[in-house]
Amino acid sequence: MLIFCCGCQAKVEARLTNGKEIYPHREDLFSKPFWRCDGCKNYVGCHYKTTNPTNPLGNIPTAKLRTARQEIHKLLDPLWQGGSWTRKDLYNFLSAEMGFKYHTAKIRNLNEAEKVWRLLRSLVAKKS
Repeated sequence: MLIFCCGCQAKVEARLTNGKEIYPHREDLFSKPFWRCDGCKNYVGCHYKTTNPTNPLGNIPTAKLRTARQEIHKLLDPLWQGGSWTRKDLYNFLSAEMGFKYHTAKIRNLNEAEKVWRLLRSLVAKKS
């Protein structure tokens, strides 16, 4: 499957594998599907709880980008889970600011991640 790889900065022919290869220390993930870029060894998980369980969650992030996305969710999720925003309105706001239909898994580089993080920090500050 062709998936954009953030490490290679190109669409790559990713290889479907499983959690045993990606997380050999996490037996609970062994049977979960992942797409891996064999060029840079980065990977992305799948929507395994859906009717298309090998559909990738988004593009293939680098390790630094994966960490940045996790930090974004630490700010983003409490905003909609706590009722300050609806999830739809929050994602629509971020889409308008970013210039593309926002989803954290679509962030392709650390500059985009930093922009989203700054936007969310400003929302959190306004809430306080």
